[in-house]
Amino acid sequence: MSLEEIRAPVASDLRAVDAVIRARLKSAVPLVDQIAEHIIAGGGKRLRPLLVVLSARACAAQGTGHIEAAAFIEFIHTATLLHDDVVDGSSMRRGRHTANQVFGNQASVLVGDFVYSRAFQMMATLSSQPVMEIMAQATNVIAEGEVLQLMNAHDPDTSEERYLEVIYRKTAKLFEAGAEVAAVLANAPPSIRAALASYGRHLGTAYQLVDDVLDYRSNPQERGKNLGDDLAEGKPTLPLIHALRKGNPAQQADIREAIREGGLTQLQSVVAAIDATGGLDYAASRARAESDAALAALSPLPESAYKNSLGALVHFAAEHTT
Repeated sequence: MSLEEIRAPVASDLRAVDAVIRARLKSAVPLVDQIAEHIIAGGGKRLRPLLVVLSARACAAQGTGHIEAAAFIEFIHTATLLHDDVVDGSSMRRGRHTANQVFGNQASVLVGDFVYSRAFQMMATLSSQPVMEIMAQATNVIAEGEVLQLMNAHDPDTSEERYLEVIYRKTAKLFEAGAEVAAVLANAPPSIRAALASYGRHLGTAYQLVDDVLDYRSNPQERGKNLGDDLAEGKPTLPLIHALRKGNPAQQADIREAIREGGLTQLQSVVAAIDATGGLDYAASRARAESDAALAALSPLPESAYKNSLGALVHFAAEHTT
């Protein structure tokens, strides 16, 4: 399925989510409005809101609670991006200048705080203690993930286990929370709630693992990021970790130095080492295993067009992550 076909069963919901995002980002402070408009204009596939509305409809959700949830999940994601771009010193995202590049680091961090707090205002209006508990725990886990990633940066001794912990916390946790919140708002039974949480966790992990592969194997114009961006920031992702484990002493030395120093001076030799050791294939195989687990997690859900789209979303995320 194409992304348009995946979205088709919830097209009206997604239009409602877009309207809520625009309405809730409004502020009496002009600079907040300017940066909010910059964020909205940046587009993106909005896979997380799509995940929420599909999960909710797969559980026969009624009302509009899942619309608000889809929007506040996207707000949490947006806030982390605003902060990440400052921490990483990024200047481009999705092929355009980041908010910190256009408006400065201070404004970007502060508007990130605004978006984050607005998300919690929206959660509160749902008057659901389980939703608040899920999201409070998720945002705390995400924050810890940011710190763990900072600790791993420029550390060539980062293990696969440490790295997988980071991507669970930084990426997969929000997918997991979005799917689980959708089940809660649809009054789904505990078994379905657990199944959707598992689906989201495995989907998010696969998504990030594929992103690791694309950092060394993608078209920068299509992806909106440069090849080797993670290496330039000294981030030891799975292809690098695998190449360090399997490479010869010379390859290991090049990779260790590249991670410690950051930058792209050794990009060519590092890519050659990753290719020689099968680092990209290894990361891709781990992504496929996570995708398979996500698909298996859907089995308790009743058959519907929404369930079909959730399954197709796994294939899409695994093949087209940007």
